[in-house]
Amino acid sequence: MKLNTRYNLTLFILFFCSFFISHSQQKYSLSGTINDAGSNETLIGANIYIKEIGTGTATNEYGYYSMLLPAGTYTVEISYVSFGTITETITLTGNVRKNFNLSPESEQLEEVVINNDRRRTDIRTPQMSVASLTQQEIKKMPVVLGEVDVLKSILQLPGVTNSGEGASGFNVRGGAADQNLILLDEATIFNSSHLFGFFSVFNSDAIKDMKLYKGGIPARFGGRLSSVLDIYQKEGNKKEYHATGGIGLISSRLLAEGPIVKERGSFLVGGRASYAHLFLKLADNDNSAYFYDLNTKLSYKLNDNNNVYLSGYFGRDAFDISDSFNNLYGNTLLNLRWNHLFNEQLFSNMSLIYSDYYYGLKLNFVGLNWDSGIKNYNFKYDFKHYLTNKLKLDYGVNAIYYDFNPGEITPTGDDSAVNPDKLDRKYAFEPAIYIDAEQEITDKLTVSYGIRYSMFYRLGAQTLNTYANNQPVVFNNELKIYEKAAPTGTQYYESGKSIAYFNNLEPRLAVSYQLGEDQSVKASYNRMAQYLHLISNTSSPTPLDVWAPSDNWLKPQLLDQVAVGYFRNFKNDAYSLETEVFYKKIKNRLDYIDGANLIANEAIEQVVLSGKARAYGLEILFRKNEGRLTGWVAYTLSRTEQQTPGRTSQETGINNGNWYKAGYDKLHDISVTGSYELNKKWSFGGIFTLQSGRPVTYPNGQYHYGDLTVPSYGLRNQNRLPAYHHLDVSATYVPKPEKKKGWQGEWVFSIYNLYNRQNAASITFRQNVDNGNNEAVRLSIFGVIPSVTYNFKF
Repeated sequence: MKLNTRYNLTLFILFFCSFFISHSQQKYSLSGTINDAGSNETLIGANIYIKEIGTGTATNEYGYYSMLLPAGTYTVEISYVSFGTITETITLTGNVRKNFNLSPESEQLEEVVINNDRRRTDIRTPQMSVASLTQQEIKKMPVVLGEVDVLKSILQLPGVTNSGEGASGFNVRGGAADQNLILLDEATIFNSSHLFGFFSVFNSDAIKDMKLYKGGIPARFGGRLSSVLDIYQKEGNKKEYHATGGIGLISSRLLAEGPIVKERGSFLVGGRASYAHLFLKLADNDNSAYFYDLNTKLSYKLNDNNNVYLSGYFGRDAFDISDSFNNLYGNTLLNLRWNHLFNEQLFSNMSLIYSDYYYGLKLNFVGLNWDSGIKNYNFKYDFKHYLTNKLKLDYGVNAIYYDFNPGEITPTGDDSAVNPDKLDRKYAFEPAIYIDAEQEITDKLTVSYGIRYSMFYRLGAQTLNTYANNQPVVFNNELKIYEKAAPTGTQYYESGKSIAYFNNLEPRLAVSYQLGEDQSVKASYNRMAQYLHLISNTSSPTPLDVWAPSDNWLKPQLLDQVAVGYFRNFKNDAYSLETEVFYKKIKNRLDYIDGANLIANEAIEQVVLSGKARAYGLEILFRKNEGRLTGWVAYTLSRTEQQTPGRTSQETGINNGNWYKAGYDKLHDISVTGSYELNKKWSFGGIFTLQSGRPVTYPNGQYHYGDLTVPSYGLRNQNRLPAYHHLDVSATYVPKPEKKKGWQGEWVFSIYNLYNRQNAASITFRQNVDNGNNEAVRLSIFGVIPSVTYNFKF
């Protein structure tokens, strides 16, 4: 059966390729790269438009474009958001390699006209459910705590929420935080937050481009269900040496870039660190929380057809409570890439990637050290084939090897009563192949379709338990509860031996139909498979969460999602409207039995059950794109539910087998984001967020056993925390806005949570010691926080 599946897939791909290649026609190519004129940095998603035939394309992730045109003379228009537009006449009598350099708007002469076709390009393409931000757009975002933040920017978009203050990670269209694939220069990041979600691991000074895929996800991406956050770092200035940084009350940053060999090679190195914990120690406060990280990148152009890149990231968070509790965690990434141009129509990128997420805990009061983590080694080889102006192919291979460290316990010293213990390491291998096509069927109808074939091998060496009837969880019919099953024995798998094997076909489809020059309807479908599970019963990731591979009991999660949307631009793209409805269902979503112990659990299969989930909703995004006042209003109406029915008629399942709200369900979510440019010296920004409180389970009664009072609980997540909302404002002052060379500085004044809303991170219940009455206690983490930062560049 497995052999037939692979055989059929191979035939399908061969037919797929041969069909389109046979229908391509020989024409002359116009190709090259589009760069920032000041730094020679390539621009991702820059638009190339041919006026005579009314067609165009955009640059890929490395700034490369290619078009096939009949012989003739053409007017070529090059544009990019926040940059000026250039127009040039080109005569094709053969293949032409042409590079273009664009300058930012602020450096353009008055006679340059800014192109308005960017939104129309978005209207035409089948790509939907995607949020894209360039470095220039990120820099214009309202500033909170003195620093623009990528994660905070996407949290203001429809369909994206977090779990509240003090919570890391984010949720997309009702998906769990572990269902987001987060990539920095193609390397996987397992924890994207610093300081309890206050900062992200992404230094905005180093970011070149960002895309968040919520649906209609291209076939080149896999391994997660809900979204892909794809971020690329800058390559570094190939012409001049520059530095950028900022000094704030909470943190500071510094980034340097410049040429290694002028016009050919460049470097970038940037660092950030927080130091608010130092002020706490001055106040005799022994608690502290801080972070630091480092971004690096080297790029070199070997010749016109070959470029190499080496990029890296290292970050750590530390959290201490009175020297009795120490927590250290963070990411390490390294990526070596080679771009090769086989010819004007075939572009390739090969990547060798290393990713390591470490999380450790030190409990001095019990003399215990806890270390765990996950490493992966990733090989990618991707191709972009520009067959015709109306047909483009993406295809490639991807192979990831995983090394899981579920946990290792060691004593902190000779006087510790803790015995060393180490959970078995786990290993897995995840290869995949894919092919994607984008085809313009008619002037109004464009489709994108493809398929991904993914495999997953759970590998030894490891000793696993065996259970009666292959059920590690049993149901106690008398008590009506689920319990751990007693192992009947063990089975040892040698190193490299397959413990479990899975494979999945993941089709993708997106369609766009243009109703007019300024409006279109789109629809998409995608199936995704996720072979990794985040073992956690909290609503957001924590440093103690453990990643586990699929095996005989933890089956791969499978998602099917459909979305339909209407998109329109108004008044020459001064305003835009995006509306989408979506529905997604998930198989094999993990659920936990009551009282599940997840920490240092060698047999995690004894406390989890397989369920299913679903999410559906409406998203509305209205933007104002021009003028002194710009920004958007985003609204999401959605529902996210989970169900774990009983495996037999005698079992109750979780929550009596009924659907119940997931811990990250938010019925209403509205966000208003605005920026106002008063003059060249002063600009202002604001972000207002209002969300339904997240679901929780409150006690519905209590009973007494001797001197003990024990609360009783009803069904899961029937209650909600109070509504979550806050307003953040900022003001930016540029003393010398006309200065474009040498030292340039600006002051950023910001207030987080302007009206000091005490949002509830949790609500607990206790008995008042004075009067014996029961009372609810709200835990709020952050109130109003003012900040000032001085940013500079030279």
